[in-house]
Amino acid sequence: MEVAEHTFVPAASAILSDWGADVIKIEPAERGDAMRGIMSSGNMRLDGGAWHPLLQHSNRGKRSLGLDLSSAEGLNILYKLAATCDVFLTNKLPAVRTKLRIDVEDIRAVNPKIVYVRGSGYGSRGPEADRGGYDTLGYWCRAGVAYGAKPVEMDTITGQPAPAYGDSIGAMTIAGGISAALLHRERTGEAPVVDVSLLATGMWAMGAAIALSHELNTPWGQFPVGTDIGNPLTAIYQTSDGRWLQLACLQGFHYWPETCRVMDLPELVEDERFADHESFRANSAIARAILEERFATATLAEWKQRLADFRGQWSPVQDPIEVKSDPQVVANGYIVDAESAAGDRHPLVATPVQFDEAPSPTRRAPDFNEHGDSILADELGLDWDTIVDLKVKGVVA
Repeated sequence: MEVAEHTFVPAASAILSDWGADVIKIEPAERGDAMRGIMSSGNMRLDGGAWHPLLQHSNRGKRSLGLDLSSAEGLNILYKLAATCDVFLTNKLPAVRTKLRIDVEDIRAVNPKIVYVRGSGYGSRGPEADRGGYDTLGYWCRAGVAYGAKPVEMDTITGQPAPAYGDSIGAMTIAGGISAALLHRERTGEAPVVDVSLLATGMWAMGAAIALSHELNTPWGQFPVGTDIGNPLTAIYQTSDGRWLQLACLQGFHYWPETCRVMDLPELVEDERFADHESFRANSAIARAILEERFATATLAEWKQRLADFRGQWSPVQDPIEVKSDPQVVANGYIVDAESAAGDRHPLVATPVQFDEAPSPTRRAPDFNEHGDSILADELGLDWDTIVDLKVKGVVA
């Protein structure tokens, strides 16, 4: 069961839904999840149509019940449902959880063995435990990710590269934590409380950089554009059509002859400037200039063909539309289709964990309160007259 809005925690239960869980989404009875009303992100605006991709990403496959948790009857319904559930997820702040009476002790009073899951901006303890936060704050800025991603040449901090970027990474972390907690309960009989914050998730993503920074007493940051690090095969190069590709051959000298072959520069294999490890490193800037000139003679599409059998490590820089048709994405089923209520199909990114070499299928997100009546009738055994009375009172949507 989920009492949460936006993306951070809802995306976690969406992952579990794709993995086979039956997720009941509790939404505010008067308006639903606030995500339903978000019609723009960054420089993109939705047209208000039936398919809401931001909502679909984090609410796929769930059942929806609109419920007024500020009422005694609404809270009683929540408790009855919680008594049947394995997991309770929320991203409500501590003060709100206390006010609504949905904190750990409240839910455990009706189900002592439930796994209670809290997602927060900055953690469940400390002076800012009750402060709200989004991924652009807790994950991106406060955890050091934005600082580490800042180009040296810019006088400002760049924004996250995608909507719900830190939320989605954090959601995967929550899903893993829930899986571990359920296994722990099965083996020991003890149901843990699971805590995941955007700050902690961002710090884990920056973990190697944070450790390195403290060891050397220097904050991790980007190199200036064009910095030579002694290996021309670990650099980004621009193609003739203004696109980019990244070489990441950490053993640069080992791959140098192969690079000369695919670049049609055979004369450089025996060039004394690149004859051994020492000279290769010493003349790295010269080699990089040669490669920059060569890459600028053909389009990215042409370089994809030329580098197809290159044994070194490289990748094109792709936009989100190109990613969908990437041959590796297609071959591995990293995009799955969900069918809308109207019957048309829309692509969604599959959850990144596969079981038995198959992508997890997905279903569309529910319309607001789409399953309210059936949940009340089938899960709680309420008759229609009782359900209608609850609707009239505003207890359920």
